[in-house]
Amino acid sequence: MLGFLKNPVVVTAEINMNLVALTVMGLMSRLWGLSYPRAVVFDEVYYGQFVSLYMKRIFFVDDSGPPFGHMLLALGGYLGGFDGNFLWNRIGAEYSMNVPVWSLRLLPALSGALCIPLAYQILVELQFSHCAALGGALLILLENSLITQSRFMLLESILIFFILLAVLSYLKFYNLQRHSFFSGSWWFWLLLTGVACSCAVGVKYMGLFTYMLLLAIAGLHFWHMLGDQNLSNVSLMCHFLARGLALIIIPVAMYLSFFYVHLTLLYRSGPHDQIMTSAFQASLEGGLARITQGQPLEVAYGSQITLRNVLGKPMQCWLHSHTNTYPIRYENGRGSSHQQQVTCYPFKDVNNWWIVKDPGMQQLVVSNPPRPVRHGHIVQLVHGITTRYLNTHDVAAPLSPHSQEVSCYIDYNVSMPAQNLWRVEIVNRESDTDVWKTILSEVRFVHVNTSAVLKLSGASLPEWGYRQLEVVGEKLSKGYHQSMVWNVEEHRYGKSQEQKEREVELHSPTQMDISKNLSFMAKFTELQWKILTLKNEDTEHKYSSSALDWITMDTNIAYWLHPTSRAQIHLLGNVLTWASANIAAVVYMCLSLWYLIRRRRKIYDIPEDAWQLWVSAGGICVGGWVVNYLPFFLMEKTLFLYHYLPALTFQILLIPIVLQHLSDHLFRSVLPKSMFRALIIAWFSSVYLVYCTFSPVTYGEPSLSVAELKDLRWKDSWNILIRKQ
Repeated sequence: MLGFLKNPVVVTAEINMNLVALTVMGLMSRLWGLSYPRAVVFDEVYYGQFVSLYMKRIFFVDDSGPPFGHMLLALGGYLGGFDGNFLWNRIGAEYSMNVPVWSLRLLPALSGALCIPLAYQILVELQFSHCAALGGALLILLENSLITQSRFMLLESILIFFILLAVLSYLKFYNLQRHSFFSGSWWFWLLLTGVACSCAVGVKYMGLFTYMLLLAIAGLHFWHMLGDQNLSNVSLMCHFLARGLALIIIPVAMYLSFFYVHLTLLYRSGPHDQIMTSAFQASLEGGLARITQGQPLEVAYGSQITLRNVLGKPMQCWLHSHTNTYPIRYENGRGSSHQQQVTCYPFKDVNNWWIVKDPGMQQLVVSNPPRPVRHGHIVQLVHGITTRYLNTHDVAAPLSPHSQEVSCYIDYNVSMPAQNLWRVEIVNRESDTDVWKTILSEVRFVHVNTSAVLKLSGASLPEWGYRQLEVVGEKLSKGYHQSMVWNVEEHRYGKSQEQKEREVELHSPTQMDISKNLSFMAKFTELQWKILTLKNEDTEHKYSSSALDWITMDTNIAYWLHPTSRAQIHLLGNVLTWASANIAAVVYMCLSLWYLIRRRRKIYDIPEDAWQLWVSAGGICVGGWVVNYLPFFLMEKTLFLYHYLPALTFQILLIPIVLQHLSDHLFRSVLPKSMFRALIIAWFSSVYLVYCTFSPVTYGEPSLSVAELKDLRWKDSWNILIRKQ
């Protein structure tokens, strides 16, 4: 029975030493001296704030993209024991001892290092030689800009890693498809393609470009499968469903999961939640939730409420009134009603409280049982402190003369009767009998007499209006804008009929017994919309550039300067590699055009399998460069050189493809082929020499002299920092 023990158990493994060597060199180049400099480097000042907020579980909104990349950076801080206590206020600030610099920079560095073996495998899967694949990987290894970007707490190296992983996974899946349908490895690489694509998009929306490219390639490949008569209809349907599951459904589900984790982690109120709706704010711990928790859900006649404008621009504000009146004459000579001012005030204030009154009754308290207000009901809004009624009439608004003035009515015994009836319209109602709900209902108020809608114009009133925001009556039109929509934020059931007692009540905090929670999908939809539409004012940055500057690297970015010496770090690429990548792209496009014209004339310069290889490689590399570069010409945002790095990576992969093609099909005889290989070796040596030349400003050490720094300024447009000592 124990005969099998007579022979040893042998495990045989094939190890690609090229991959091992490339991985080791990549790790050495990216991880060496990773904690240097122990100071905030360029955009670490930006991403570090989000890491601190993750550590403290405080909600934030970043309009630059989805949260997955931020969570990965925060994971590095968590693994390093970071408590989030550091003031990220300026570039160059020295890190305190509680900041685990090495841990925070680890994941970007690992991602950058792993891009090198990924590049090697992509070229191998494209059916190019191991020599060409090794050359392409070494070019990624020696690219100064990729090294710099991967050694700090930045997202581009993580993005490029997931992009390359998605490309490699799809190529492996496609190559397996030729002889192995629905096997374990076939499913693994197909599913990994979708996972990597969703991770790329989750890091930065730039990942969407490569995702769309791979979807287009997968669609083209499936189109070719439709012509295969050996595949049954059932088999084709299975292939279609498998691709739909792996490349669409799973990425969408993963993308949602990033937000789910993000919202689960960040449950505390913070400075960014003010741009969110009242319902969203109330779902966070602290902040508005402390005020609104336990408020009555249904607005009833007699309810005391504050009304927040849903638009939130130019700032969040609440419907407000005070005892001051509109001036009799404006500066431009127009007259006003001289009624009590109604504005939108961007701060919490007792003058933000209004009472919902039934026009047919005099009482200003909630009856027992409460009578809820429903969609379509007519109400009067009474200002809680001054007890005057919200009113609008055919008088021009102070700053918006085409709209009606909104005021609180004062009876001057003149021929200007009160017009204070408003119809409640619930915009997000599910039925026409919906009850007006606290926080959840988005409401507009339509004036009964004039059909004008209560609207925030957004204009700031002059000194007489205390620079508060103008509120107007806008004539009812088709559709609606968020500036016309309001929601109840704070709410209590009024109990005091006497004015003095009611004023005390209005100054008191709300204490009720009903709480409200948003579903995950409601919070996701709102947060996603804010990310896509929220625009910070883009200001011209000293190191911003245009997309045209990137191809020839006419710009650089100074990332860090030592406070006392001339040591500095710049985002500068390997000039020879960038130039060679541009040449390779031009050669590829010219050769492709030449081949297409010749093939149209039935002249075939290269074998059919070589042509298919040439086209597929171009679809990945040239396509990857195009989709990651050209969209920046359409973007209205501040651009920097690092935005070009994903496109550059694809362009670098094109260099060995073009070189091998030239060697195999243009230099066929022994002597030209030998001379061509000698030129390649000389060129590669030059690439290494350029890498070494710029290494001091890639790694930040050693410190260079003034003369050496001047020698590095190969282009007049480069801003090399020179401090005279």
